[in-house]
Amino acid sequence: MSITEISSHFQVVQDTLFFQRVFVLFCYLLLAKVVDLFIDRVLLRLAQRTRVTFDDMLIDIVHTPICWSIILFGLLHGMAIQPLAAPWGMVLPSLVKSLLLILGMMVLVRFFNNIVEKYLASEVHNGRIARELLLLFKNLIRVVFVVLGLLWLLSIWEIDLRPLFASAGIAGIAVALAAKDTLANFFGGISIFMDNTYKLGDYIILDNQDRGEVVEIGIRSTRIKTRDDVLITVPNSLMANSKIINESAPFPRFRIRIAVGVAYGSNIDQVEQVLLDVARSNPAVSQEPDPRVRLRAFADSALQFELLCWVDDPSVKGRETHILLKAAYAAFRENGIQIPFPQRVVHLNVDKDQGGNSSPAEETVLMATGHSRGPGSSGNDSYS
Repeated sequence: MSITEISSHFQVVQDTLFFQRVFVLFCYLLLAKVVDLFIDRVLLRLAQRTRVTFDDMLIDIVHTPICWSIILFGLLHGMAIQPLAAPWGMVLPSLVKSLLLILGMMVLVRFFNNIVEKYLASEVHNGRIARELLLLFKNLIRVVFVVLGLLWLLSIWEIDLRPLFASAGIAGIAVALAAKDTLANFFGGISIFMDNTYKLGDYIILDNQDRGEVVEIGIRSTRIKTRDDVLITVPNSLMANSKIINESAPFPRFRIRIAVGVAYGSNIDQVEQVLLDVARSNPAVSQEPDPRVRLRAFADSALQFELLCWVDDPSVKGRETHILLKAAYAAFRENGIQIPFPQRVVHLNVDKDQGGNSSPAEETVLMATGHSRGPGSSGNDSYS
């Protein structure tokens, strides 16, 4: 066969529209196979050598959709060589574009779902957010992409979207007014998560002085269990706009303040050392930072000291305060350190006796926490 005959055969193929489209599609199929081999033999092996897992996840998501997208682009290119006859000229290109859109949306949904699971699953494991909030984020991402995909799909098929947008606007206003509180709680939960105000297991104090452990951070509300085993449910909108004291942040340890008073004339250095020994002998008290004692004030009846020490868990605040006070009282008695009590002296003036004589008499009564003494006693305040 001569070169002229071979070229004539290629000329026949070139002049035939069907063979032109088949040739274009074949080229795209060949390109899709080359890309598939390149991803499988080169990119995937390179990704397996790296320490991060993000590239492996990305290749796994986009590998197959990229190959199918190349084939679909080949179909579009083949149909674009010459416009198709009606109704195929509108149906087939729109159908191929719709398939391309569905592939793209599937890739985006899988990608963002993997991102949410990868970076938020650890937050769920650490107790910073509830699992329901994680599922909400995943479903919200799906809804957003589905809505955007439907709108784009309608525009591909040249459907007028203006009536749809008008009705959606009216429906959106009605839903926003009806679900105002629900939306406020939802966005309040998102702000709590973004600000990392508290997490599960933290001990917090609310504006009304309610104190408890965070046991659940839901979509609508936060639940707190108090030390009385009472469950308090607070809407997230209120939590997001309230002053919250987190006793577990930024560190889990919590400082306890033990206020004690000793009599005037006590050895200050001895009192300080006794209180430090009491704190260091308690196994629940953290030794880092070290316990410390501070002289706070010269009060009316006592020298006011304060023992400052740390415990590893805020939940044991009440119990350890009780134990430290008992130990301090026993140590003071053992070391002869007096704990004073307030005293008051009351003078009663009697002008007449029982016989009616007008001889003045004076009776002094000392009242001090249930105790009474005779005349001549001294106290802090005197009333006559």
